[in-house]
Amino acid sequence: MKIDLHVHSKYSTRPSQWVLQKLNCPESFTEPVRIYEEARKKGMGLVTISDHNRIEGALSIAHLPGTFISEEVTSYFPEDRCKVHVLVYDINEAIHRELQRLRENVYDLVDYLRRENLHHAVAHPLFGVNDRITVPNFEKLLLLFRNFEINGARDAWQNDCLREIIPSLGEEAIWRLAEKYGIDPGYPQPWRKNLIGGSDDHSALYIAATYTQVEGAANLEEFLNGLENGASRAIGASSTPRTMARTLYSIAYQYYKHRFSIDRFLDKDVTLKVIDRFLEPEVQGSAGLAFKLRTRLARSLTRRRPAAHTPLKDLIRTETETLIRSDAMLMEFAQAGVLNGENLESGWFSFVNRATNRVAAHFARTLLDHVSGANVFDIFGTLGSAGALYTMLAPYFLAYSIFTKDRQFSQEAQKAVSGSNGHGHDVRVAHFTDTFHEINGVSGTLRQQAELAIRTGKHLSIITCDHGQRVFEPGVQNFKPIGVYHFDEYPDQKLFYPPLLEMLHYVYAGEFTRIHSATPGPIGLAALCIAKTLRLPIYGTYHTALPQYAQILTGDEAMEDLTWKFIIWYYNQMDLVYIPSRETGRELVEKGLDPAKLRLFPRGVDVGRFDPAKRSDAVAGRFAMGDGPRLLYAGRVSREKDLHLLAQAFKRLTRSRPDATLTVVGDGPYLDELRALLAGTPTTFTGYREGEELAALFATSDLFVFPSATDTFGNVVLEAQASGLPIIVTNQGGPMENILPGETGEVVPAGDADALYQAVKGLLDDPERMRAMGRAGRTYAKARTIEQAFEDYWDMYGDTPPAPAAEPEPQTEKPVQRMVHAA
Repeated sequence: MKIDLHVHSKYSTRPSQWVLQKLNCPESFTEPVRIYEEARKKGMGLVTISDHNRIEGALSIAHLPGTFISEEVTSYFPEDRCKVHVLVYDINEAIHRELQRLRENVYDLVDYLRRENLHHAVAHPLFGVNDRITVPNFEKLLLLFRNFEINGARDAWQNDCLREIIPSLGEEAIWRLAEKYGIDPGYPQPWRKNLIGGSDDHSALYIAATYTQVEGAANLEEFLNGLENGASRAIGASSTPRTMARTLYSIAYQYYKHRFSIDRFLDKDVTLKVIDRFLEPEVQGSAGLAFKLRTRLARSLTRRRPAAHTPLKDLIRTETETLIRSDAMLMEFAQAGVLNGENLESGWFSFVNRATNRVAAHFARTLLDHVSGANVFDIFGTLGSAGALYTMLAPYFLAYSIFTKDRQFSQEAQKAVSGSNGHGHDVRVAHFTDTFHEINGVSGTLRQQAELAIRTGKHLSIITCDHGQRVFEPGVQNFKPIGVYHFDEYPDQKLFYPPLLEMLHYVYAGEFTRIHSATPGPIGLAALCIAKTLRLPIYGTYHTALPQYAQILTGDEAMEDLTWKFIIWYYNQMDLVYIPSRETGRELVEKGLDPAKLRLFPRGVDVGRFDPAKRSDAVAGRFAMGDGPRLLYAGRVSREKDLHLLAQAFKRLTRSRPDATLTVVGDGPYLDELRALLAGTPTTFTGYREGEELAALFATSDLFVFPSATDTFGNVVLEAQASGLPIIVTNQGGPMENILPGETGEVVPAGDADALYQAVKGLLDDPERMRAMGRAGRTYAKARTIEQAFEDYWDMYGDTPPAPAAEPEPQTEKPVQRMVHAA
C-alpha cells in the first residue's frame, strides 16, 4: 500500500504565511476533492490531507473511501523559537484542538503524542522554516522523533543528506546527544529511525510525486503499524528550484483565477490560455473553434516594435503575446495542450525566461541609449521599470535562494552528525566576464587562467556572453545573449545582455562555491544578482577605467561622475575587490570604495612564449622594421591610449634619427586617424597579431613605448620586458607599477609629448643602457610567471572577506533545557 502523507488543500495556511503574502494572495485554492481524485488516479491506496494547523480539508473528504484525517502542526523550540513542522496522522477533531493548544512548545507536543500513542513524523527536518534552524536544533530532532520525512518539495541534495544521516546513527551517537542536550529520547532503541515520503504539495501540480509505501499493508492500521516498525519506504522524486517556482506561480494564478473569474477570458486571450495550461493542475482538452479562429486572425496582424516609452504592463503583454504567436510549439500548446514531449516544469521555465528576456532586452537597449546620449534623468526612470520587471521573476529568485540555503545547512548538519563531508568542499569558481572574446589584456589573462585551471585540475568556469562565438571551448560557458548594444563611437565594442535565469540555473546546478566578476557591465550585474540569490561570496576585479572612458565617449563630465557613482556602488557590493595596481586602488578609495576590501591582483607573463631568443631578421624584413632602432607599440588602437602623443614624438624623432622605425601592433577605432597622423613616417601597422608571431615582433624590437594614462595594468608591459625590451610608460595608471623605474624602463609625465620624445631619444642615444635595461626586464619578468600568478590567484579564494562591524547581541531569554519523558 502506498500513500502521499504530506499534501495540502485550500485550507492550508502555510502559503499565506510564507510566500503568498508577498504576492497579496490569502490562500491556495487546491480543492480537497481534486486532491483525492488525483491521488487515487496515481495509485495511492489511502488518501489524507495534512494542512497547516487545520483539518477542514481532511474532514471534507473523510466520507470518501480510503481516507483518514491528518494535520501538519507548526510547533516551536521554546529556547529560540525555531519552527518545527510535525505531521500527525489518524486524528479527530478533539485531538486537533489539543494539538493546537500544545503546539507552542515542541517538547510538550511530543510528550502528548507519545502519551496518546499518536502516529507522527517530523516534516522536512533539514529545512529551516523560519530561518532559525541550527545544527543543535536538528540534533534535538534526532532525539525527539523516530519518523523523518523525505520531502518531495525539497532538494535532492537535502533528501540525500537525510538518507545518509538516518541509517548512520548508532547507539553511542544518540546517547552522546542525549547527554549533550539533557533530553531523554523516551522510546526503545532511539537510534533506529524510519523514513517516510510526502510530496508537500500546495498546488496540486505534484500530488504523489513523493509517497510512502508499506509492502503488504491491507488497511490503515497495518499501514501505520508498518510505518512505526520500519517497514516504510520513501519513494519518488525530489524537487528543484524550478519545481518550487512553478508551484509558487501556480498558487498565485489559481488564487487570482478564482477571485477574478479569469475562466471567462481564457478562450479570448492566447497569453492567458498558455499560462493556464502551464499552471493549472487539471487536465485540459483542446481549445474551442472560436479560440482557434481568434488566434489565426490575430496572428495575421502586423505587430510593431514597442516604443521606448511603452509602460511595463503593456510591454510585457505585447512581448509575451508576440513570443507565443511566433512559436509554433507554444501555439500548439495553447490550442491543443500538447507540449511536444517537454515536461511542464521545464516548459514553464523556458516560457518565463524567453518572455522576460524580450522585455529585459528592450529596457537594456533603452537604458544604454540614455547612457550613450548622456540623458541622466531618463536613466533612472528606465532603471525603475527594469527593476519592476525582475520582481516578476521573484518566485525563481526565492526558490533558488531557499534551495541554496537548504544545501548549505544540510551539508553542515551532515558533517556535524555523521562526520561526512557530503558533497565536499572543493572550491568551484564561476568567473563572469564580458571581454573574453575581445582582444585585450583582460581576455588574454582569462584565457591563460582557463588553460592553467584545466592543466592543474582546478574547477574554474569562465562565464561569458557572445552570439558570434558558439564553438566549444574547454573551461568556458558561453551563453547566447538576449540582445546586443553597439556604440556609435566604437563600432567594434559591444555590450551583450545576458540571460539571467539561464545563468542562475547554470551556477546552481554546477554547485559553484565562489562568484568572480571581471566586469561591472550587464554580465557583472548578472553575476552580482546570482551571488546574492545563491548566497555565495563574490569577488570583483577592477580592470578598466570606465569613468574616464565615459567622459571621452560622451564629452560630458556629468556622465563621468555618474559612472563613478555606479562603479563605487557596484564594487562595494563585492566581498573583496582585486585591483591591478596600487595607483588604481588609491583612486578607488578616494572615490569612496571601502579600502578593507582591496587586494592586489596577481598577474604574470608567459616567459616561455615571450623570449629575447625569438628575435628574427625574417620578421624584421617582413614588417619593414629596418636596420636602425625599432620602436614598438602593442595594444588596442583607440583614442584613450593617447597614441596621438606617440605620433607627435615619433615624427619629431625621425628628424634626428631617420633610421628609426615604429611598429604598431593591434587594431581599433583610432586606426585610420593614427595612420593619417603618421603618414610619411617609417611606420608599419601590422593589425592584430597573436601567438608566436606576436612574440617574434616583441623580440625583434628594441624599445617598447606605451603612452596610455588610462590603463589599469597593461599586460603588454610585462610581455615586452619578458622579451628583453626597455620600457617607457607614463606616471598615471597601472603600467608604471609593472616596471622598475631606472632599471627596466622610464616613467614620463602623462599627456606630455615632449617628455615622451626626450625619453625615447635619451635611450636611443645610450644603446648600452638600453641593453642593460632589457636584461633587467627579462630577469624581472621571470620572477612573475603565469604559473605562479595563477597559484596566487587561486589561493585568494581562501582569503577571508572583511567582517562587518560588530552589532550588539540581541537580548534573549536564557535557553530552556528540559526532559521529554516516555509515556
